[in-house]
Amino acid sequence: MIEEFIETLNTDFIILPFYFIVWLASVIWYRTYYDTVLKYYPIYLMYTLLTELLGYLVKFTDSFQLVSDDRYHWYNVIIYNIYSVVTYSYFFYIYWKILNDKKHKKWVLYGASVSMGSFLISLFFQNPHYSHLYIAELISALILLSAIALYLKEKFQWNSFKSLKYNLMFWTSVGLGIFYAYFPFTLLFLYWAPELYTKFHLHDWLIGLIFVLYGTFLVGVIIHRRRNFQ
Repeated sequence: MIEEFIETLNTDFIILPFYFIVWLASVIWYRTYYDTVLKYYPIYLMYTLLTELLGYLVKFTDSFQLVSDDRYHWYNVIIYNIYSVVTYSYFFYIYWKILNDKKHKKWVLYGASVSMGSFLISLFFQNPHYSHLYIAELISALILLSAIALYLKEKFQWNSFKSLKYNLMFWTSVGLGIFYAYFPFTLLFLYWAPELYTKFHLHDWLIGLIFVLYGTFLVGVIIHRRRNFQ
């Protein structure tokens, strides 16, 4: 199985070592944010790494299969559908906790309910074992972007960029904002216009943005200062 894993290694998964580096950094600097809203950050990063690893094993080895139909033995979509629900829930919770304005908190709470509801409704129209939940992803990404915008609005009202550049949550938000402004639309192109998805190399752009996302995570973990977190 190990030989098969090495032989089938492709550019999609050169990101795996980078995931590990970011997770390792989050553990090394954990003492500086262990009692903040990001206290579960290392667990989330490890979950991401394990999700990508399992997704790779299902797609490129015969030892793992998540669907009953052997024709689709390489389908790993269910892993990423579950990951999406966990990811959106996690970051909605973070922004709900960290926002100061009670009205903004309510908006995030309502948005999170709409997001989870959209995933639930999607189950009646799409099989999560065989299809990405595209519409739910798009709705949830737009709501997450709104939560990020509310957070940045509050931060810039009371802080200068000079202080924010040492804020771990700021860097996390920048990375999430860049990535989720792009990611859901790639799924829509993949579903409704696969020829354009291929023609414009949107998958390669997606891999590049994953590096940007986790690059900002890494920068934030390394340069942040505890007193600048909030």
